[in-house]
Amino acid sequence: MSNENLNPLRKKIENLVSNYQQKNDFTGWFEDIYTDALGNPDQVPWAKMQPHPCLENWIKTVNLTKKKALVIGCGLGDDSEILAQNNANVTAFDIAPSSIEWCKKRFNNSSVNYLVADLLNLDNSWKNSFDLIFESRTIQALPITIRKEVIDAIATLLKAKGTLLIVTRLRDTEGNIDGPPWPVSEEELSQLSEYGYQEINRIPYIDPNNPSIKQALIEYQRK
Repeated sequence: MSNENLNPLRKKIENLVSNYQQKNDFTGWFEDIYTDALGNPDQVPWAKMQPHPCLENWIKTVNLTKKKALVIGCGLGDDSEILAQNNANVTAFDIAPSSIEWCKKRFNNSSVNYLVADLLNLDNSWKNSFDLIFESRTIQALPITIRKEVIDAIATLLKAKGTLLIVTRLRDTEGNIDGPPWPVSEEELSQLSEYGYQEINRIPYIDPNNPSIKQALIEYQRK
């Protein structure tokens, strides 16, 4: 995305987020971004139209055959598709209906089960049921005021001995900050230990478009 497009789009997102938060709605703005894009991925700032490089590299080290995988906040589907191409049984969801519609049009012969769902209001049958969960930049897109609920919701979905992959921006301080995005703190991540999660690997990621921003892929296993 060119710098000419970046600043107006960022301003638009900040205004949308502010307007929705005034209505105590923390997620409604996602649908606005997808519908306003009119099929142009350049107007969806997190849509890279390819799998996240961290996920691509991680997949090379594992066997995902018949593993039951979940992609949280799947966006336009690239991460979900690479998991499916590596023989995982993939469910992918997003809160924005237009996002899921876009995924189904892009990948009309996909084996991925694309669904509209709300992370904070998932079906109880999903709890403790996935071998692998991939979360890329969804936690950081939701405000710190609901972060505990967000992390709780993710933590309950994984089977024992399952793997959780989080790709996120990181911040070195606690307390509130301006966003979006709202980078994740170590204290917030430590909440996962309450559910038996153990960090087993952390790989720093440098985004060539934002080299100064601290980011990482963090791999957890649930005891």
